[in-house]
Amino acid sequence: MSQEKDPKDMNPAESFGEMVKAFGDAVSEIFNDPELKEKAKEFGKSAARSAESIGNRMKDEDVKAKFRDVGSAAQEFGKSVADCFKEKEDN
Repeated sequence: MSQEKDPKDMNPAESFGEMVKAFGDAVSEIFNDPELKEKAKEFGKSAARSAESIGNRMKDEDVKAKFRDVGSAAQEFGKSVADCFKEKEDN
């Protein structure tokens, strides 16, 4: 049984790996597709294994800027999904 780390104790690379894994798990649940679930698990595990090299790259200013772009895109995506469900609830 694996124990999850407290997010406050994770470095950015570990946090990124966990985020990718959680995203993959959520997407696979949304589509309820066994093949997609397996692919999402593989992707999450791969991202977690890559965490060390990702962590080293996070020190680069270009990489930091790109991750800020990713964060902004994720926020915009989340907002559009929330707005979509809000519109459906209002009707």
